[in-house]
Amino acid sequence: MGGVVLRCTVKMLSLLGARQRDLVTIAPSDQDWYANLLWLDGRKCLLLAHAGTLFSVFVPDIRKADLVPIGRSVVGSIQAELEAESLPFDRFGVLDPRHVVLAKTESRTVLGYMNEMARFCEYAIDDAGGLARCNARELNRELRRELHLSRQPPGYLVPIELAGGSRGRPHRRLLDRGRTSLCAPQAR
Repeated sequence: MGGVVLRCTVKMLSLLGARQRDLVTIAPSDQDWYANLLWLDGRKCLLLAHAGTLFSVFVPDIRKADLVPIGRSVVGSIQAELEAESLPFDRFGVLDPRHVVLAKTESRTVLGYMNEMARFCEYAIDDAGGLARCNARELNRELRRELHLSRQPPGYLVPIELAGGSRGRPHRRLLDRGRTSLCAPQAR
């Protein structure tokens, strides 16, 4: 099947008004994208993550009208972040807004990582003094450089490295900030 498979959480499907007949049944792939609806600072926000790399896209303060048609908004958001990282638009295959299909989520692992990302966003927005004061471009940049624990060697992964971008040492920067987990400030 060609195109983009967008695996949506129940909250996301509900916002879109998608019904069972609107969803495709297809085997999960590392090329799938996952979408979740977050409520942060009293506003709806979109969080997208690529299943194979965890390359993420955070879109603050969205409305249902911003997401219709879903293909145009999702592909446009992904392409904007690929451009921000100086990555080619085809890094994750052909991103054609006319060929985006909706499906249910399949990977609890990807959803677990997305929950960590959501907490990171929540803390960052709180630290900035609210969603209106948060620099979404910088939040996206940092989100893709955050360290995620992994069961596979070397024991961690960094989305931007998996996506073929920055080759820095974000795990050192993370530890320098005094954080012991992805999002929570270290207890003192």
